[in-house]
Amino acid sequence: MENDHPSGAPWRNFYGRTKGKGLRKSQKVALERDLGALSPGPVSWEENPERRPLDIVALFGGRDLWLEIGFGGGEHMVHQAEHNPQAGLIGCEPYINGVAMLLSKIRKTGVDNLRVHPGDVRDLFDVLPEASVSRAFLLYPDPWPKARHHRRRFVTPEHLEPLARVLAPGAEFRVATDIPDYVRQALEQVPRFGFRWTATRAADWREPWADWISTRYEQKALREGRVPHYLTFRRD
Repeated sequence: MENDHPSGAPWRNFYGRTKGKGLRKSQKVALERDLGALSPGPVSWEENPERRPLDIVALFGGRDLWLEIGFGGGEHMVHQAEHNPQAGLIGCEPYINGVAMLLSKIRKTGVDNLRVHPGDVRDLFDVLPEASVSRAFLLYPDPWPKARHHRRRFVTPEHLEPLARVLAPGAEFRVATDIPDYVRQALEQVPRFGFRWTATRAADWREPWADWISTRYEQKALREGRVPHYLTFRRD
């Protein structure tokens, strides 16, 4: 399915469904009660048709800005927020059930250094200042396994170009996936946009980051016999 971007250019979704099974009453309450206060600011075209940049300094008090593209159930994002109080995190996730799961984790842990955009990260790219992000995560993105759907993957020019614009020189871009062909496409495409793969030995892609927490998607991949790959790129 293609969406019409307000600029007139067609957008292909790089994510799958936006809704799953019905939300529990407690999740609906959490969405109504907590989500608004966690907004990073006016991101959507309805809220911000002029595409004014977000005031990142005011949002996080000058802390480093990190970005998670599709946070799933939110366990990795909350883990990073807990262990990195020196950073502020913005997470984007169009799957509303995942957003509801994240909100319960935030309330349970009490972390206050993250914000949530319950939608497409490309809208956020529009309003993030240039070179404002020091770390970005793309963890177990929708694999779009059929060859005719590979253009929907995140690691394509449509997404990598605006990502490169908002990442600061020296910023880190982490990609985790259990799909070998996704690794191939990432290694082929990401360096074309001013990124350098940091691996120095063949085993590097098999070893998770020191601060990694295994997500529900990774656990599913392991149960089904697929091998995780961990790729680190540095913005030149």
